Amino acid sequence: MTNVPAPTFGSTGFIAPSEADVLAGVQSDFDAAFGGGLNPALDTPQGQLATSQTAIIGQTNDTFVQFTNQVDPAFSDGRMQDAIARIYFLERMPSAPTVVQAVCTGAAGTVIPEGARASSADGLIYSCTQQGTIAISGTVTLPFACVTPGPIACPANSLTSIFQAVTGWDTVNNPDDGVLGRDTETRQQFETRRAESVAINSVGSLSAVRGAVLAVDDVLDAYVTENDTAFPVVRQSYLLAARSLYVAVVGGDPDDVAQAIWSKKAPGCGYNGNTTVQVSDTDGYSIPFPTYDVTFVTPTALPILFHVTLVDSALVPSDATTQVQTAIVQAFAGEDGGPRARIASTIYAARYVSPIEALGDWAQVAEILVGSINDPTAIVTGSIAGSTLTVTAVASGQLAVGQILDGTIGSGTGIIVGTRIIALVSGTGGTGTYTVTNIQSIASTTIIAVLPDRSSVELDLDQVPTIAAANIVVDTT
Repeated sequence: MTNVPAPTFGSTGFIAPSEADVLAGVQSDFDAAFGGGLNPALDTPQGQLATSQTAIIGQTNDTFVQFTNQVDPAFSDGRMQDAIARIYFLERMPSAPTVVQAVCTGAAGTVIPEGARASSADGLIYSCTQQGTIAISGTVTLPFACVTPGPIACPANSLTSIFQAVTGWDTVNNPDDGVLGRDTETRQQFETRRAESVAINSVGSLSAVRGAVLAVDDVLDAYVTENDTAFPVVRQSYLLAARSLYVAVVGGDPDDVAQAIWSKKAPGCGYNGNTTVQVSDTDGYSIPFPTYDVTFVTPTALPILFHVTLVDSALVPSDATTQVQTAIVQAFAGEDGGPRARIASTIYAARYVSPIEALGDWAQVAEILVGSINDPTAIVTGSIAGSTLTVTAVASGQLAVGQILDGTIGSGTGIIVGTRIIALVSGTGGTGTYTVTNIQSIASTTIIAVLPDRSSVELDLDQVPTIAAANIVVDTT
């Protein structure tokens, strides 16, 4: 017999008694054991024993509360979360590499094999994940993945060295930022994927297609929709063919991605996209197998630009800019436990306030704004020599101090990431000269100027957001 209240099970699960009630019960048990009359004060020997016994009981109850909560997928973690996911035939995803589209130039007919290697400006190695042949134009665009997994930024024009020579392959370059990889899947990311993959055992539905594609090794993101009408329709600036499936995928082996799509959508389905892979039906057939072309979208990288203004104080450290840039990059990849920046999504500036302010009391955000070349401030024709931008024609808008310069998407103009206008010289918004950051040499080309001045950026259906520290400006007010 004991006076310590027992735990109970109710509609909300395991209910542990309060430690105050447990302490009262322990004291009553001690008093009864010694025939009554014990001093209940906690600073007495018997009081200390009662307190210790209460702490042990309380810790045991807390363990049971935690364990019973782990049965709910919304709260499960670690080994219990792995167990729940196995019901759906899912395993926690390991870390995945940053993926980048690289333009390989050389002699027409040269085969760039899967596994061919290139190196970036920071010395990291990237491996080609899909074999390709250099076209008559002298170029072929192929996906490369960083050999080192994790959310490692690969800014545009930084993958420029051939690490492993292939006869006929002359140069390599990435005109756009790479799509960030990920660390080992976090609790929140794993639960999100489990919820999204519940339909993986069904066939035909959009959720089934997306679940199957997301289950492909090294796939970082996927977006699936369809046009079930008899007419082409435009969604988020993308023209969907009549009666067609739309799948956009970042990462993963193209053959595996195509197989995943085909397994969930019957043959004869119309497709949209810029990547076509042939899939063979080997189920019940012998050679020659029936084959089908499966087409999907390899989305274009859209650099997202940030302007963060911190409240100035004596507490702001000298490396505040680096800390803020790192926090945004990590949050962009979903490494802070929040949502990852995804294909065809809307990027909200407010999403990144909490990760910045979590850096410390000094990190008080006065304002945070975003921008992209989807909403250009100006489009001009110009060249850069050293730190001087010379503008010869203006197609739209006006140039101004603070604007970040870029080429058109995928143009490979070579403008150094993060290049900004810092002074007006002879130019006052139109033709003339301007001083820019980053000494470089750029031949006359179309240049887009962007000012991060918005609360959100909306991506097109075939765009995936990318991030580079150089595109994150930090100042104080």
